[in-house]
Amino acid sequence: MKKVKFLAAILILMVLSILSCKSSDDGLEVIPPRDRSEEAIVSAAEIETFLTTHFYNYEEFENPPADFDFMIKYDTIADDNSGKIPLIEQVTSKNVKDRIDESVTYKLYYLNVAQGEGESPNFPDVTSVTYEGIYLNNETKNLDGDVINRSEVFDGSVVPVRFDLTEIAVFGFIDVLTEFNAASGSVINSDGTVTFENYGIGAAFIPSGLAYYVSPPTGIPIYSQLIFNFQLMSTELGDQDLDKIPSIYENLDGDNSVFDDNTDGDTLPNFADNDDDGDGRLTINEIVETVYPSFIEGVGEEPVLASNEIEINRKREEITPGVFEITITTITLTDSNSDGTPDYLDPDN
Repeated sequence: MKKVKFLAAILILMVLSILSCKSSDDGLEVIPPRDRSEEAIVSAAEIETFLTTHFYNYEEFENPPADFDFMIKYDTIADDNSGKIPLIEQVTSKNVKDRIDESVTYKLYYLNVAQGEGESPNFPDVTSVTYEGIYLNNETKNLDGDVINRSEVFDGSVVPVRFDLTEIAVFGFIDVLTEFNAASGSVINSDGTVTFENYGIGAAFIPSGLAYYVSPPTGIPIYSQLIFNFQLMSTELGDQDLDKIPSIYENLDGDNSVFDDNTDGDTLPNFADNDDDGDGRLTINEIVETVYPSFIEGVGEEPVLASNEIEINRKREEITPGVFEITITTITLTDSNSDGTPDYLDPDN
C-alpha cells in the first residue's frame, strides 16, 4: 500500500488543481478529473456488481481445515458455485463523506468475518495488519463483449506490517479498520515468531473517491475501486510528534481528522507539532507523566484518575503462568493559571 506523510490531503488537492487545467504551457490539452459526485455513482455500481456476483470462502471460516490461513478469498457465483451466498447479503455499510468534496457521500461496504477481541484503533493510531490489496478490473470483456467484473491483486503481505493510520492515503481503508478490534493477545513462539489470538478479520470495498482516484501508484488504473482484505493484529495509541499526548486527544474539534487542529496557526497540525501553542516550551514539558505502582490483575485496585488525567500506556506482563502484572502510565494536562486552557495549549503559560 502506498503511504504518504501527514500532508496527504493537501497533496491530493494540489494534484486535482493541476489536472483541472485545460491546457499546459506547451499547448497540450490536459483532461480534467471527473466530477466526484458523478464518479461516486459509477463507483457504487461497480462495487455492488462485484458484491452481487461474488462470494467469499465463508464455509472454510465456519469449519476451518487444519492448514487454514484465515485469509479471505473470492470467487464468482456460477456453475458449481451457483448456490453460494453473495457478498451483498453478508456485508455491512456505513456512510462516509468525501475528503475533498464534503457534499459527496459514499456508501462504504465492509465484510466483518471476525470482530476481534482486543482494542479498536482510532484514526490517528498505529496498527499492525496483514493485508491483500485488490483493484476491480472492469475493462476486461468476454467473447460476447460483456464487461467482466474481475479483480487483480496489486499488493499485500502475509507478515504483519506496521501502519501509521495518519500516513495511509486510502481513506476508506482507515474508515473500515476503525470498525474492528485487534487481537486479544499474542504468544511468542520458540522460533521467535508471534501468534496472535482472536484478531479482527475483514474486508473493505472502497470506491475510488476514498482511494487513489486520479493519483494511483504505478500498475493501478485511475478511478479504480479497491478491495482490502485484512487481519488486524494489534493497535497502539498514535503519538506522531512524541509529545506524550496521544494524537486522538489532539483532535480538538472532535471530527474525524487530526489535520485541521492547529492551535498556534503554524505549518504543523497539533498531532505533528511538539510545541502546540507555539510558546517556545515543548508540549512534553507542559504536562506531568505518572507511572503508577504495578498491581496484580484481578487482585489489586486500579488507580482513580483525575478529570484532567489520561492513561497513555497499560503494560500487561505475565509473571507466573496465568498471573499478570499491570503497570499503568498516565499524563496530567496541567492548567497552571486555572483559566480552563491546559498549559500545552495556552501560549500565556
